[in-house]
Amino acid sequence: MRHLRRRGFVVAAAGALAALATTGEAAASARFSEGAGTAGEGGPMGRAAWGKRATREFRGMWVATVGNRDWPSVPGLSAAEQRAELLAHLDTAVERRLNAVMLQVRPTADALWPSPYEPWSQYLTGVQGRDPGWDPLGTAVREAHRRGLELHAWFNPYRVAAHADPSRLVPCHPARQHPHWIVPYGGRLYYNPGIPEVRAFVEEAVLDAVRRYDIDAVHFDDYFYPYPVAGQYFDDDAAWARYGTGYANRAAWRRANIDLLVRETSERIKGVNKHVRFGISPFGVWRNASTDPAGSRTTAGVQTYDDLHADTRAWVRRGWIDYVVPQVYWHMGFAAADYSTLVPWWSAVADGTGVDLYIGEALYKVGMAGQPSAWHDPAELSRHLTYASRYPQVGGHCFFSALEVGTDPLGAMTRVVEDHYPTRVRTAR
Repeated sequence: MRHLRRRGFVVAAAGALAALATTGEAAASARFSEGAGTAGEGGPMGRAAWGKRATREFRGMWVATVGNRDWPSVPGLSAAEQRAELLAHLDTAVERRLNAVMLQVRPTADALWPSPYEPWSQYLTGVQGRDPGWDPLGTAVREAHRRGLELHAWFNPYRVAAHADPSRLVPCHPARQHPHWIVPYGGRLYYNPGIPEVRAFVEEAVLDAVRRYDIDAVHFDDYFYPYPVAGQYFDDDAAWARYGTGYANRAAWRRANIDLLVRETSERIKGVNKHVRFGISPFGVWRNASTDPAGSRTTAGVQTYDDLHADTRAWVRRGWIDYVVPQVYWHMGFAAADYSTLVPWWSAVADGTGVDLYIGEALYKVGMAGQPSAWHDPAELSRHLTYASRYPQVGGHCFFSALEVGTDPLGAMTRVVEDHYPTRVRTAR
C-alpha cells in the first residue's frame, strides 16, 4: 500500500463537473440492483448518529485491489467467483475478531462501482472499462454491515496507471480526454495535483460513492505527490508557472495543493452525510527531528512533508480529518524508524485534537524473506499492540493486509487475536 468500467460511461469537461455529478448520479441510480444508499434498512438514514470520535477499539484490515494484491485473486473471474472471494475476506475479518474493512475501490483512477466519472477497474475483468456484471462496492457495504463490520471505502487520489502509456487507457478515460492533467513519472501516470480542475474531479469521483452508498468512511492512503524516484523529475512546470504565484517556493505550493484536497474533501463529505468519517493513512514519518525539531527522532529516508508534500501533522492538528492511521511499518528497535519512537510521537500529535489515532501494522512483513529477524518472530506484532496500549490516544490498529490476515504467516495474526482480541468488539456504528 503502504494503492473502468461502466454502462453509459460519461466524462465531463472540467467546467461541467457539477452538472456531471447531478446527471451521472441520477442516471446511474436507476441501474443499481444492490448496495445503493437508501433510507431503508442499512441506508444513511438508518445509521446511528455518532460524533467525530469513535468510542470503541478499532480493529481493521486493508483489502488491496491494485495489482490484484488481495482481491480479486486474479482478474477475469466470474461475478460469482469475485463475490465469493470478497465475502470470504469479510468472513475472515469476523473470525479474526476485527470490526472494520478498508476496501480499495479506486485503485488507479478507476472504480469498483458503476461510477459516472471513471471506467470499471481492470482488476475486476482484466479489461479496463468492462462491466463486471455486479456492483462490488454495493455488495461490500451491505455484506460488511450484515456481519457487524464497518466498510471504509479506500481511494487513491492521484494515481492513474501503473504504466506510463496514456494510449493504453480506455479511450473515454478522463486522463485521455484531458491529457494535460497527467504527468508520467517513474514509469507510471499520475494526475497533476497542481491543477484545480484535477482536484475538483478527484473530489467528485470520491463523493459519488458517498452520495450513493452507506459507507462508514472515506479512506485515503499515503500517495499524494508520488514517492521520489532517483533520477526522475515530476514535471509540473506549466502548472507551477500558472498557479504558483504568491508561494515562497514550489514545495510550499505543492503542500498547499494537497492541503486543499484534504480540507475540501472533508468539508464536502460532511455536506453530503455528516455521519461519514474521513480518514487518511500516511507514511509513518512526517519529518525527522534533524529536519524539524517538531519531527520524530527518526532518520527515515522519506519524509511526507518534504517528499510527498503532505503535511499530515497539520491535518490532524487542524481537525480536517476524523482519524489518522500512520503506517508504522517498522519493528521495535529499528534504528531509522523505531515503532517505539513513532507511536508516542503520533500519540502526542493526536492528543487533544479530537482526531482518532489508529496504528497501521505491517503484517505483510511477517516471515517475509529478507526482512530483519524481528519479523521472523511470531510475537513481534503482539508486542506492538502491547506497547501501544500504554498510550490512551491509540484507539486501535489496522493490519496490512487481508491476504495475510487470512494466511496468518508464522501464526502472528493468531497470536494477536489470542493476546489482544478475546471477544468481538463492535465499533460505534
